[in-house]
Amino acid sequence: MSDKIPEGNRSARERLARQREQEKGREKRRRTLIVASAVVGVLALAAVVGLIAANVSKDGGEDTASGPAIAPSGASGEDALTLPVGAADAPSTLTIWEDFRCPVCAQFENALRDTVSELVNDGQVRVEYHLATIIDGNLGGSGSLRAANAAACAQDAGKFAPYHDVLFSNQPPEPDDAYGKNSRLIELAGKVQGLDTPEFRSCVEDGDHDSWVKKSDTAFRKGGFQGTPTVLLNGESVFPSKDGEQISPAALKKWILAANKGKKPGTAAPSDPDAPAPSSAASSSASPEGSATADGSATPSPQGDEPADPAAPSSAAGS
Repeated sequence: MSDKIPEGNRSARERLARQREQEKGREKRRRTLIVASAVVGVLALAAVVGLIAANVSKDGGEDTASGPAIAPSGASGEDALTLPVGAADAPSTLTIWEDFRCPVCAQFENALRDTVSELVNDGQVRVEYHLATIIDGNLGGSGSLRAANAAACAQDAGKFAPYHDVLFSNQPPEPDDAYGKNSRLIELAGKVQGLDTPEFRSCVEDGDHDSWVKKSDTAFRKGGFQGTPTVLLNGESVFPSKDGEQISPAALKKWILAANKGKKPGTAAPSDPDAPAPSSAASSSASPEGSATADGSATPSPQGDEPADPAAPSSAAGS
């Protein structure tokens, strides 16, 4: 029997072998393509997730300014986000969260400024201010941020309290982003004796405390507060009311004196006691109606005596 394989059979086997090799090559290329596509998909997904995370961070008020958060001189509290006014040993503490573009914050300040100043100067209460920038997020612009940075610059100069009052006394209409212009903020500094200096101007124009302001706004958003102004007396909310009684100059004074009963007034000198305080822009009988919320809506006050000079709540629409 011959060992030779017929030529036709040999050719058929060779063709079959070549086909198998070609199929193996095609399968290898197919698998490589699948793996490559999967890698590209994962990278694309990671990029999308990263973009979403970045946008959430930005919308949530995270610190996006370049550089570290530089706290103004004399800032205290956790992360140095508190701007204190008044005697450090005062028996009561009034904590206030505000936005310099918030119209209801201005109403609150203009209505109760004289009462708060009196209680501070008498050593009855220490005020701890915190700054937020929710109106910038709701209406656009940068006036909340720029004004807060300027106020922090005034804190560096020991002039926070009077400059704070000037900003609220001269607040532009809510949709008007006038405070987004550093020139306007510097112009208003001329109303505070000794504040308009080269150092203050440089601090305002360079945005020295921008990152600090954004860190403060992040703390506000994470704090679970309903809106600005948020006003707490010894940790208890008193705005727009306390125990069913609407806030007013007389009510606030009564609440603070009641909390201080049997306690000695503070003895430490208030911040910048010689600075002239602006005159109140509202009747002492007026009281705020609501507050600007983080989404731009208003929180109405409980039913009670109608204020003598009611003001419209914030009309900012959420963005």
